[in-house]
Formats: sequence, structure tokens, C-alpha cells
Amino acid sequence: MRKIGYLIIGALILTACQEQLKIGYVDNGELVNEYQKKKDLEAKFQVKEQAFIKKFDSIDAAFQVEAQKFQTEAPRMAQTTAQEKYQQLTGQKQMIDQQKQVEAQQFQQEFQTEIDTIIVNIKEFVKDYGKKNGYNFVLGTSEGASSVLYGQESSNLTEEILKALNDTYKK
Repeated sequence: MRKIGYLIIGALILTACQEQLKIGYVDNGELVNEYQKKKDLEAKFQVKEQAFIKKFDSIDAAFQVEAQKFQTEAPRMAQTTAQEKYQQLTGQKQMIDQQKQVEAQQFQQEFQTEIDTIIVNIKEFVKDYGKKNGYNFVLGTSEGASSVLYGQESSNLTEEILKALNDTYKK
């Protein structure tokens, strides 16, 4: 009787060990770069960047006009007046540069926050996709950090997930 019990337990263990794992992988870089939401975000920020550049180009141009005016008038000014005006212009230039730097950092931070949110959303989507489609593992790979050195093309889920991701975004 005991031998039959051991045989049954052994058979169950062998059967459990032979269960096939369902594994797929995605190209993280392609998934992120081809995601329409990221493309739309980049387009939105390109418009913002152009506005930023125009704003500071016009501020710089106005400053240049003022600086050139000072250069032509400086020889006719009293030395103390010229020095005061020069210091004023130097301070003004420093403020412009500082404002440009602060706004550029804010711009970068805003963009990075949006990109980080997109990446988190993609990871969640892939996780849910894997669960819904019965995958034990969905691995990620990219040019810089390859965790998948080889995978059969049939296990590459990048295009399939990208299509589902973009379809969800369109809704």
C-alpha cells in the first residue's frame, strides 16, 4: 500500500516538473520608442521647445540691441555713468542666463517626469498582458542592457504588445 502511495506521489512530482513554461520577450527600446503616446509627447515638447527657443532668442536680441547701444554711447558718457550702465547690463545678462537655465531645467524635469510615467505604464501593460495571455515570464531586452541574448522570433512579443499598447492608447 505504501509503495503505491509513493508511486503516485512520484508520478505527480514528475508530471509537475514537466509543465511547460510559457516565456516571451520584448525589445524595451522599440516598445518605448514606437509607442504612439511617447511620440505624441515628444511632438508636444518639441512645440514647447521651439517656443522656449523663440522666447529667449527675442530676449537675447533685445539685450544685444541694448548692449550695442551702450557701446556706441559709452565713449560719450562720464566714466562713473558708463561703469554703472556696464554693471547694470552685466547683471541683466546674468539674470537672463539664470532665467534661461531655470526654465530649461524645469522643461527637462517636466519631460523626464512624463517619460517616466509612460515607462511605468508600459511596464504595467506588459505585466497585465503576460498575465492575461498565460505567460510565466516576459523578459525585456534592449541595445544597452541585453538580458535576452537569444530568443526564437516566435517568442518575441514586441510587435504584438506594441500593437495592443497603441490600440489601447487610441481609445
